[in-house]
Amino acid sequence: MNLFFKQDTKLIKGCKANERQAQEGLYKLYYADMLRICFRYLKSDDLAHDALSIGFLKVFQHIHTFDAKKGEFGAWIRTVMVRSCIDIGRREARFNETISQDEIEEIFIQPSVLDKLFVEDLLKLIRLLPTATQLVFNLSVIDGYSHKEIGEHLNITESTSRWHLSEAKKQLRTMLASSAIDKPTENIKRR
Repeated sequence: MNLFFKQDTKLIKGCKANERQAQEGLYKLYYADMLRICFRYLKSDDLAHDALSIGFLKVFQHIHTFDAKKGEFGAWIRTVMVRSCIDIGRREARFNETISQDEIEEIFIQPSVLDKLFVEDLLKLIRLLPTATQLVFNLSVIDGYSHKEIGEHLNITESTSRWHLSEAKKQLRTMLASSAIDKPTENIKRR
């Protein structure tokens, strides 16, 4: 049996019994990973920290619904955090429902540009996208949701989801083409 599984099981039992020490242990164990998820989905640090707090509150309030037979705890808590981010992102985003199918186009980013990027650089660029566009991009590209699922989560149409994804790719392509990230000497200096 995995040591992390034993630790999770003990903390989960403690949290179900409303033990503060177990809640603190669970929070410390998952804090960094869950905060990275929140940063990826939300534009500002304040919104990411709000989502993290709301997400952990939901975790502690609903931990009794977690069933280890149905899946891993890490996946369950991640789902709670992503949904908290979606709720906040939906509140912050202004979706435009008047988008025609003609506006949707696929954008190609040169592989040579992508080879020169670091993960932090990409995350910074993604966070520069408009809130609604960033949210759809993360759900589609990073988490693999379909446009139908995104539409259901965000209360938008599938075509609106497609437009936001296309817009995200177009804006990222423009940012990549015109940014200093494209210069490998600057990246080397930063390391």
